[in-house]
Amino acid sequence: QSQLIQSEKMASLGELTAGIAHEIQNPLNFVNNFSEVNKELLAEMKDEMDKGNIADAKEIANDVIANEEKINHHGKRADAIVKGMLQHSRTSTGQKELTNINALCDEYLRLSYHGLRAKDKSFNAKFETNFDPSLPKINVVPQEMGRVILNLINNAFYAVSERKKLNEPGYEPIAIVSTRKERDKVEIKVKDNGTGISEKIKEKIFQPFFTTKPTGSGTGLGLSLSYDIVTKGHGGELKVETKEGEGTTFIIQLSA
Repeated sequence: QSQLIQSEKMASLGELTAGIAHEIQNPLNFVNNFSEVNKELLAEMKDEMDKGNIADAKEIANDVIANEEKINHHGKRADAIVKGMLQHSRTSTGQKELTNINALCDEYLRLSYHGLRAKDKSFNAKFETNFDPSLPKINVVPQEMGRVILNLINNAFYAVSERKKLNEPGYEPIAIVSTRKERDKVEIKVKDNGTGISEKIKEKIFQPFFTTKPTGSGTGLGLSLSYDIVTKGHGGELKVETKEGEGTTFIIQLSA
């Protein structure tokens, strides 16, 4: 069982890595492109200086300076992504820390989307966020809660892509991640308009090794691990509301 749990963690790490690679690729492309442009501009600048066109050379120098600022900006962006990821991938100490739940949800939503896009170029779905700006920071183990959020979002995207295959006229796949403060609780909702879950299997989805995905696509531990992290690890609740053929909403409730 511990080996299977490890393989589930490795699978989610694989998905995360694909997302990270995609996230870093963007700023790196900017850095590389502006570096190339600057090389050409500096060659031009030398030509203008040789000809004694100091005014033109200065103009080119200003372009180079502007591009250097862009290189610096995107370099720092890549640096921030790596730092953030190292924090999430380091072995969890199990230490709870005051965490911005909106930022955590936003980050994992992007990583989930990019990870799935990297694995399957045909994958496409809309996603929306509806975050409560007044949400207080709460004490959670960020790596563990991040894993739960990533798992629920991956499931939402999986459900909408499965429904998309049915070619229903006018169907638009969408996943919505929202947060709100509910009395003394913080609530995170991951909602999709995917295939939904039948009443028959709704009771089983949090059981270890139960999966609705085809063989090889899931270990059946994602939701049971998520359930344990939320309930046993954080004293919270993980609930599901679903209608077969219409969609599913997973609700995490944690003490504020």
